[in-house]
Amino acid sequence: MAKPIPKVGSHRNGRSSAQKSACRIPKGVIHVQASFNNTIVTVTDVRGQVISWSSIGTSGFKGTRKGAPFAAQTTIGKVIRAVVEQGMQQAEVMIKGPGLRGDAVLRAIRRSGIL
Repeated sequence: MAKPIPKVGSHRNGRSSAQKSACRIPKGVIHVQASFNNTIVTVTDVRGQVISWSSIGTSGFKGTRKGAPFAAQTTIGKVIRAVVEQGMQQAEVMIKGPGLRGDAVLRAIRRSGIL
């Protein structure tokens, strides 16, 4: 029987997740890919390295509710909370795809306080 793999933050392997959140990212790019079935939100730094991402499906919405603008707002709120903790203050927004979800995401970003 194989040994269990220790967790990332385990004291056994000497790794800690503090290094990942230690770098501050003041500026980034928010990519929104909206389709008829799902919306994917990815936040990257200016070099293109992914900081955080989420989709409507991973936020817990299923079926026809994934097409609602409210689902897109909930998803973007989840992503923005994660990147604000890492120090992001400014962001460029790239929206790709049809529908009202792109507009709902843009409104949610403006309400969040990110410039």
